[in-house]
Amino acid sequence: MHTHDSSSSPVTSLDGWFVFEVLVVALLLIAAAGYAWFLWAGRHRSAWPLHRPILLYLGLACVAASLAGPLAQAAHGSFTAHMVGHLLLGMIAPLLLVLAAPVSVVLRGLSVRRARAVVRVLRSPYVRVITHPVVAAVLNAGGLWVLYTTPLFHAMHGSVWVHALVHAHIFLAGYVFTASLVGLDPDPHRAPFKLRAGVLIAFIAAHSILAKWLYAHPPAGVELADGQFGAQLMYYGGDAVDVLLIVLLFTGWYRATRPRVSSSDGSRAVSS
Repeated sequence: MHTHDSSSSPVTSLDGWFVFEVLVVALLLIAAAGYAWFLWAGRHRSAWPLHRPILLYLGLACVAASLAGPLAQAAHGSFTAHMVGHLLLGMIAPLLLVLAAPVSVVLRGLSVRRARAVVRVLRSPYVRVITHPVVAAVLNAGGLWVLYTTPLFHAMHGSVWVHALVHAHIFLAGYVFTASLVGLDPDPHRAPFKLRAGVLIAFIAAHSILAKWLYAHPPAGVELADGQFGAQLMYYGGDAVDVLLIVLLFTGWYRATRPRVSSSDGSRAVSS
């Protein structure tokens, strides 16, 4: 596989990649501390499920593993390692973070005035467009097709800035797409169930077709065996996450549509 060229200025190049990893770790630590602070600030409210902070920190750990450390370094020379990082960053981490409901934690920890300001942002036309399942799916799946079928893949390994932008897109697109389908946070623009289900089916098809295309046509410079194994990881690993999305989507639909049942003696209703 083509790797970033450090022959002309090895110190500068190595410093650039090192700074990128340090910046990633710093941002993740800030995110972890911020979640904990907002959780503490909202401690006077109703109890917060313990599993959500655990999911949050597992998600951040997946981001860290994909962008910094041994796996991230191996990804410059191994398509298989790159694909493991892709699954962690673009699918597994977004799902874990969405299930941690970070926006809800922020709203719990803010004053009423500031919480209303956040809600106004959530209601803005820009957020409405970006979080629409169709737009989110196009940004997510479309970005992957562009990455693997154009020179962008090799450019990503040759420039730390391109590398940073591509991986930022993969993570953010994955998060917004996942949130648009199965998000637990407040969403003023939640799309109907049938639309979300249809978009998920289309995304699964696009992701699977890309994995099969990569199996037959690995990126230039990637050894055939390495490319095929990486494509298989993309196919089967993506399927595993997609099955979880399907389960969560239908579980959310069931809870939202299950009728309330009142007992005959007039006691409180049993609801979802």
